[in-house]
Amino acid sequence: MATAAEWLEGARPRTLPTAIAPVVAGTAIAIADGGARWELATLCLVVALGLVVGVNFANDYSDGIRGSDGEDRVGPLRLVGSGVAEPSHVEAAAFACFGVSAVAGLIITIMTGHWWFIIVGLACILAAWFYTGGSHPYGYAGLGETFVFIFFGLVAVGGTVYVQADHVGTAGWVTACVIGAMACAVLVANNLRDIDGDRVSGKHTVATKLGHQGTRILYLVLVALACVGVIVVAALSTWWVLLGLLMVILLVSPVKALATKATGMALVPVLKNTGLAELLCAVGFLVGAMLDRPL
Repeated sequence: MATAAEWLEGARPRTLPTAIAPVVAGTAIAIADGGARWELATLCLVVALGLVVGVNFANDYSDGIRGSDGEDRVGPLRLVGSGVAEPSHVEAAAFACFGVSAVAGLIITIMTGHWWFIIVGLACILAAWFYTGGSHPYGYAGLGETFVFIFFGLVAVGGTVYVQADHVGTAGWVTACVIGAMACAVLVANNLRDIDGDRVSGKHTVATKLGHQGTRILYLVLVALACVGVIVVAALSTWWVLLGLLMVILLVSPVKALATKATGMALVPVLKNTGLAELLCAVGFLVGAMLDRPL
């Protein structure tokens, strides 16, 4: 039986900024566009948190039963791979989290009257499961970053803006690209850490295809594009949004680690700081929007 602490570690709390940031950034754009609907923003946050924790448990289950999480794996505890939890229990935890997201999403649908949100919600859950689940997981085919950009960037930010403002707009889509790029940077850092183990287990990621040096360059390109994107969003909305560039403070250490060719466990802080940088960027957007349009 896994302990509560082990379940918490298995939920991978370091990834939670990738759930919170899109909702915070999307709400910022809604404020800049006329005003937020905080009850809907809160429900969007529940949806996002449920999906991220759910996909973490789903990955733990699917990778565990495939044998991708061997004893030589680098990184946080995996419940199934380490044998501390039954696979069926981890699978149930994943679907319980998806269920929470589905209920919150249904409430949003009822409140807004946009019934096509159900299709979007179903697509999000399917994408979360088939990242490493099923007979042909797209995460094993080097498509993880593409789907992360779509669902943790375009869908998450765009959806948060839309449910509050009934449209997205150019500033909203550029914001979605900024957050999507940062979410991809988190995944790239994760896959760089796991590159050697993934090659042995036959898991094909962008990192295993690009190699160590190519993956490091990809990370740097993503964070650079995100920084440029913040400037574009500011030009399209309010210059207060430039507060999002405060994330550069948290990116100094990860960039230095990649530049010095850190590997293995030395990359764990890179994941943490990149996720926090994404969240700080979103908070900068929100504070900037609130300064421009005081409540």
